[in-house]
Amino acid sequence: MEVKNMFKELKSDLPASIVVFFVAVPLCLGIALASGAPLFAGIIAGIVGGIVVGIASGSPLGVSGPAAGLAVIVLSAITTLGSWPVFLLAVVLAGSIQLIMGFAKAGFIAYFFPSSVIKGMLTGIGLLIILKQIPHALGYDKDVEGDLSYFQTDGETTFSSIASAFDVLTPGAAVIAALSLAVLILWDTVLSKKHKLFQLIQGPIVVVVLGIVMNTFYQNGILNLSLSATQVVSIPVAENLAGFFSKFTFPDFSAITNFEVWKIAVVLAIVASLETLLCVEATDKLDPYKRVTPTNRELKAQGLGNVVSGLIGGLPVTQVIVRSSANIAFGGKTKMSTILHGIFLLISAITIAGLLNRIPLASLAAILIIVGYKLAKPALFQQMYQLGGEQFVPFMATVIGILATDLLKGITIGMAFGIFYTLRHSYHNSHYMKNVITTEKGREVHHIVLAEEVSFFNKASILNVLNNIPHNAKVIIDCSNTKSLAYDVIEIIENYQRSALTKNIAVETINFTEPAVS
Repeated sequence: MEVKNMFKELKSDLPASIVVFFVAVPLCLGIALASGAPLFAGIIAGIVGGIVVGIASGSPLGVSGPAAGLAVIVLSAITTLGSWPVFLLAVVLAGSIQLIMGFAKAGFIAYFFPSSVIKGMLTGIGLLIILKQIPHALGYDKDVEGDLSYFQTDGETTFSSIASAFDVLTPGAAVIAALSLAVLILWDTVLSKKHKLFQLIQGPIVVVVLGIVMNTFYQNGILNLSLSATQVVSIPVAENLAGFFSKFTFPDFSAITNFEVWKIAVVLAIVASLETLLCVEATDKLDPYKRVTPTNRELKAQGLGNVVSGLIGGLPVTQVIVRSSANIAFGGKTKMSTILHGIFLLISAITIAGLLNRIPLASLAAILIIVGYKLAKPALFQQMYQLGGEQFVPFMATVIGILATDLLKGITIGMAFGIFYTLRHSYHNSHYMKNVITTEKGREVHHIVLAEEVSFFNKASILNVLNNIPHNAKVIIDCSNTKSLAYDVIEIIENYQRSALTKNIAVETINFTEPAVS
């Protein structure tokens, strides 16, 4: 049934897969370069992420491949281990750990990320894509494609790189980028609404063809402009099928007893799984049909992908938001789009790498700028603001955190604000007070009803209420509705029963000893 459904939407998935393929090529190469790995390792990871993970995954729209978030870890790991084959063993082991996590049903972790943080992540990445692609659009390609950190691998920052790009602007790249953006905007806002042909043929495909034609004009002197070798795609070219397979590298299993290998494998497994689960949540939010990805199956799929990628010389893979959002933005409907993009990567690496090396990075920058805009539309800021501070503050904290640091640190900052609001809720909702009444003896009675779940986070709130009970009063602590009562709170109540005697406060408890201690 799943296979049948995949082919059912081929008319949408095929053009979307071609767009994702064009976007993936420079990202795979850029991340490999930033990781200090062989360039072909990025292509292998892209192929495995598309085909192997695509087939095994339950995500209808998620696209997997090498991730920028792992680049620093990979670079450091290769240096520590001193050998690329030994590092590949760590990738295989990391995949094995992810498989174990999937079977252990660790995918539930994905559901602990608040909606405001996920939306902030998407918006932050959208803005980051735009800022990172402006230099490439202007012909300044010093920083590698796929670098999502504020402090770049080339020594600059996101904003200083933009300033440098204007200082050394390449007219040939800027013209291609401007024409490409004009075509994409016209295609999206006008042409796609005029005729079904313009819906079938996606704007980015036209933009890539336009870029190749323009570059050919430059090279043949038809236009008095030029692009340098660093301003176009650069895939390692295999002369034949044997040459393609000769680029594969295999792990060094003799290092299996090396503790450093296992340590790096655990780090890779944890970070790759977190990035994947975050991307799963984000992709499901972008899905027009609001389908839900089975997270445990996704961990297994990613684990399988990393085992295969490590065995044949590829970088570690995760589900990645840039390619996933491009897939959604340009009409992908099932995971066939993901699988096809992997197949296109495989075929092109064997056969047409030379042709792909004529694609200007400025053309791809224009495509990614449109993807970034679709992720960070101004209307979303207004929508989040209208939901109130509880949603808007973690949202903005995540956006700013991602722009100022990197993806994982930005999400951590957003989560910290989200947890703050959760704790504040917990503080206020640990109990409620019934109306104070006066008995026939003239003594005030304060009735405190504890909540169903009372954790140690509620200590401060409950202690504050008890300390404000006046002298000579009576307090009833009602645990009738409570199913879980933290030991810390039990201790507070027991201590209060003793200290209340000094204030002539009568303490009555209801079902105090019955709730289960958490």
